[in-house]
Amino acid sequence: MTRNGSIRGFVGRSLTVGSALVVLAAGSACAITSPVTKPAPAQVAAAVRPSNSDLEVIRIDPSSVAPGSTTTVHALIGNTGPDRTASPFTVVITLPEGVTPEGPFFPEDCTEFQNGHRVRCVFPAGLPRFRSATAVVPVRIADSVPIGDLTGGYVAVRSEDDRNPDNNRQPFTIHVAETGRD
Repeated sequence: MTRNGSIRGFVGRSLTVGSALVVLAAGSACAITSPVTKPAPAQVAAAVRPSNSDLEVIRIDPSSVAPGSTTTVHALIGNTGPDRTASPFTVVITLPEGVTPEGPFFPEDCTEFQNGHRVRCVFPAGLPRFRSATAVVPVRIADSVPIGDLTGGYVAVRSEDDRNPDNNRQPFTIHVAETGRD
């Protein structure tokens, strides 16, 4: 096509923002696509709407342990459905007095807070119905903890998706013995 051809005159005109100009190599034909539109607010709200899922904490007591030794808290979370989770969920492990977290944790992005009295783990959206997720938190029992059952620890889960808060928290007991046993 020459410098003074019809395409040059067309290109010189103002185009709508978001339109595309396509010039075919074979000739002077061209096409314009319609501008890209943003989704309506109702569409965006539907895309981030929480699911109808029920997250549940399943109680697991750590293995027995001797004072000054370590054991592991397993924070087991199940999704009883009926939907897959659409939002992330947070698991918080609260430790009894005389117990401190001792990493590494799983998942590895779990973090201690409240002066090591709690550990927070965030799991991504997408936990399917009848599946589980587990946070693994190694803990050390202080030398000063007496022999017996150590109570006051619990696991809790929070999520925008959870429709039943009645099963979102479970206590755990750490049996402190002269020598730990599994």
